[in-house]
Amino acid sequence: MDTFSLASSTAHYCCSFSGKPTTTVACYSVTTCSENPTTTSSSLRRPTNNRPVANSPINPHRPKPKPHNTNPFQTLTPKRNPIDNKSQTLTEKLWLTSRLSPPHPPETENANFLDPSDDLDNINSLDSSDDLGSKQIEYREKGKIFVGNLPLWIKKNQLTEFFRQFGPIKNVILIKGYNDTERNMGFGFVIYGGATAENAAMKAVEFDGMEFHGRVLTVKLDDGRRMKDKSLDRARWIEGDESVDYKSVWQEERDSSRKELKMVLETQPENWQAVVEAFQRIKKVSSLDSSIDDKCVGEEICIVQEKLSRACEPGELSQAHMYIPIGRDMEEALSCVRKMKDEEIELSLVTYSILVGGFAKIGDVSSADKWFKEAKKTQANMNAIIYGNIIYAHCQSFNMEHAEALVREMEEEGIEATKDIYHMMMDGYTMIKEEDKCLVVFKRLKECGFTPTIVTYGCLINLYIKMGKVSKALEVSESMKADGIKHNMKTYSMIINGFIKLKDWANAFAIFEDVVKDGLNPDVVLYNNIINAFCGMGNMDRAIRTVEEMQKGRRKPTSRTFMPIIHGFARAGEAKRALEAFNLMRMCGCIPTVHTYNALILGLVEKRQMERAVKVLDEMLLAGVGPNEHTYTTIMHGYASLGDTGKAFEYFSKLKNEGLNVDVFTYEALLKACCKAGRMQSALVVTKEMHAKNIRRNTFIYNILIDGWARRGDVWEAADLMQQMKQEGVKPDIRTYTSLVNACCKAGDMLRAAKTIKEMEAAGLKPNIKTYTTLIHGWARASLPEKALKCFEDMKLAGLKPDRAVYHCLMTSLLARASIAEDYIYSGIQQICAEMIEAGLTVDMGTAVHWARCLHKIERCGGDLTEALQKTFPPDWNSQNSLDVMSGFDHNDGDELLYECDSDGDELLYECDSDGDTDE
Repeated sequence: MDTFSLASSTAHYCCSFSGKPTTTVACYSVTTCSENPTTTSSSLRRPTNNRPVANSPINPHRPKPKPHNTNPFQTLTPKRNPIDNKSQTLTEKLWLTSRLSPPHPPETENANFLDPSDDLDNINSLDSSDDLGSKQIEYREKGKIFVGNLPLWIKKNQLTEFFRQFGPIKNVILIKGYNDTERNMGFGFVIYGGATAENAAMKAVEFDGMEFHGRVLTVKLDDGRRMKDKSLDRARWIEGDESVDYKSVWQEERDSSRKELKMVLETQPENWQAVVEAFQRIKKVSSLDSSIDDKCVGEEICIVQEKLSRACEPGELSQAHMYIPIGRDMEEALSCVRKMKDEEIELSLVTYSILVGGFAKIGDVSSADKWFKEAKKTQANMNAIIYGNIIYAHCQSFNMEHAEALVREMEEEGIEATKDIYHMMMDGYTMIKEEDKCLVVFKRLKECGFTPTIVTYGCLINLYIKMGKVSKALEVSESMKADGIKHNMKTYSMIINGFIKLKDWANAFAIFEDVVKDGLNPDVVLYNNIINAFCGMGNMDRAIRTVEEMQKGRRKPTSRTFMPIIHGFARAGEAKRALEAFNLMRMCGCIPTVHTYNALILGLVEKRQMERAVKVLDEMLLAGVGPNEHTYTTIMHGYASLGDTGKAFEYFSKLKNEGLNVDVFTYEALLKACCKAGRMQSALVVTKEMHAKNIRRNTFIYNILIDGWARRGDVWEAADLMQQMKQEGVKPDIRTYTSLVNACCKAGDMLRAAKTIKEMEAAGLKPNIKTYTTLIHGWARASLPEKALKCFEDMKLAGLKPDRAVYHCLMTSLLARASIAEDYIYSGIQQICAEMIEAGLTVDMGTAVHWARCLHKIERCGGDLTEALQKTFPPDWNSQNSLDVMSGFDHNDGDELLYECDSDGDELLYECDSDGDTDE
């Protein structure tokens, strides 16, 4: 049993009984005080105790009785004769008699107060009555849960890390085994802290049955049974029950530590490290604890010293400690090195190699360099192992020039490079996508007589996959097979990942089938890639079934497994299923990471469900997962799409205050919010801040700014930004020209818009459907429907399929000019109606009402145009409703609809920008 946790619980009840009584048992203990206010603690015992009072020892740890006149129950509880009390006790022992003629209730003014002469068993019976539920709630600690079916080897930090996802944890109690303190009993308690402790506990209980290291956990709310038993034991101890040994916190902790030391001495007498650690855990006697005998402590010190003298030679203690913390914490490793230097123990080349390799693994290149240089000064002969460690450190930091210098230095000293060093160099060139030098190292490896292995070919395959050259990766695969080397799971995963990047789902699944044919059991990485492929196809149900297949094959899913599933459901607008996948991840024992939360937030933001996205962010903070730059940038993009500049700036400030990195993507979201809301002056301030921080404006930044000025119809500012863009060497794309065309159309300068289209074509860019939609809208605003019709025909000749926005703008323009009764307008309306009917497009009720009003001016009693156009109206359209709605329209309806069409065009442009940013 975890003695430290029990001691903390004991201390809680000691405090509760030392002050004002808070429970029924505590009230009883106060009312049993004697009339004499100076009576010692022995007078707390009841008169029925047959021991002489003078021989009763005084317990200094028991609370002193309060004076008689301070007892609030003294006036309500009459005194009783001990003889009456004795007779009543005799009556209670007679089971049948007490039932036939029960004793009279105590004569008190308030029946809710307990009589001090009642036996403690009566209190126990009261606790087990119908009011048991309220008593358990009173004893239960809020935020405390019971966790059962734990693996016996689990540690506190692992349990804390797993349950931290539901809320901040105050304490974790693992019940230890009585015969093996390194293993637990399979159950324990988790206590949540803070204002959300109870909510966190309730949320954790909802996941009862979740998987944790292969075990299905039992998670329940603590019923307070343990605390209630401790409270009753305390009450009995105060009443003088000598069978209860109530110890203080210090005593319990110290006794437990002494038992651990004794067990280590009996089970591991030769393991001096375990003896030292067990001895150090014992609470030592301070100078203030004069009442405690320190004889046992002296005996323990003698035993430990004897064990150390037998186990260690002089100077061996520090050297042995050296190899314990090396793999766990470099700070502990350095402290061991300092001890070795203090004891004048020289560091060997092996020690330096361990230090350089340790710092290389954690990415601390400067510290690795420092110890490598010190090794060169102190050691006469260097070897390939320490050179390999320092080369690995520089390769992982992409500093290949320094790595090449180290290889040259090693060869000059006559040290031959090993095969592992060749692989390190190839991997380093792969990470920086340096194809030529990677092939040079590959050829040199074969020239030196080394036979290429699966690792060698894997570096080449990884290189070409990173560069997007999947065909060359397949050539390397064939060469590998020709050399008699079979694929392993890593090489197969690389090739599948390459096809997924190209969105070539068929070949990705074909490679997966090859894995099964080769008799290989797919690992977690391969399953993750296949799940990513299904999510990319939009087949979310198949992705979920793949997770089930993983579990059947005893492959534990990871948080990365569920990331594409969560994002796929959220992006499809199925927030409920996204949350279900998130909870399924928790039930599988996966701890949510910042990337998992980001996937959920991104999907919700793409559907503009900002309230849910912010709620997920709050849960993320509550679970102790710190947001990163991508989290806040995604939230900013969401509010930017809504034009909420205040919220965007609020999260921008949070990002900066938390010390996170502010990059061009962060400013992109901020500028998008400013331009969407029309606050171009604020956008200029943001661009000045970017210039002050030496953050260059890219194509997306310029597109946002040009589109912002285009919304205001300021063609001069938009054109000026286009010139700045070219001067800075930033190449305009199709969205840049489309935004400039929109600015020209807003300003009514259609000649300049046509000129911009020609410039775009001269730059090798073809107009897309968004560009044509903007141009058609401009001609419609200029009241030139014939130009709009010609642009519409050019769009179809270019192989582009018109969408709803194109038909809406063009039809509105033609109907507005239909009163002129020109032939090309009538034929245009009929042509567009036929195309809309063939495409199955319908308009909303407001648009249908406006079009019907325009038709009413042309064909007052109906006709061919009315009959054709009404086929594009909503299914619930009827003449009676149309007349009722038309009666509410005034003469400005045409202008209103043009304004609505204008807003739709801007929204389409913004959606184009948003899509581009997402693809980026």
